[in-house]
Amino acid sequence: QVQLVESGGALVQAGGSLRLSCAASGRTFSIYTMGWFRQAPGKEREFVAAISWTGFNTYYYADSVKGRFTISRNNAKDTVYLQMNSLKPEDTAIYYCAASRSGKIALPRAGTEYAYWGQGTQVTISS
Repeated sequence: QVQLVESGGALVQAGGSLRLSCAASGRTFSIYTMGWFRQAPGKEREFVAAISWTGFNTYYYADSVKGRFTISRNNAKDTVYLQMNSLKPEDTAIYYCAASRSGKIALPRAGTEYAYWGQGTQVTISS
């Protein structure tokens, strides 16, 4: 089992920045990809970004956040980060960290490919 704990969510004004963190514990050696997803009120959960957990850094971003968000990892701390800049009101959502055992060929973007999930952290962007 892998446990994930997110932190860093807050209320910020549009144009501001936030950095989310996700600390992993347990059987982290089984992780191949770490991802961030978000779910806004009344909307389905959507993919935000993913990063390979080991080896050469490989990234993938949703078009809606490309150029504004940066995903990174610190394997020594078993932590993945999501740096969010130029935030917009439409970025308001609960942000979830997730871990997948898939990703050798391509980083997974579907939530169903992620076996482990954190509890979520609220990000609210005011206009």
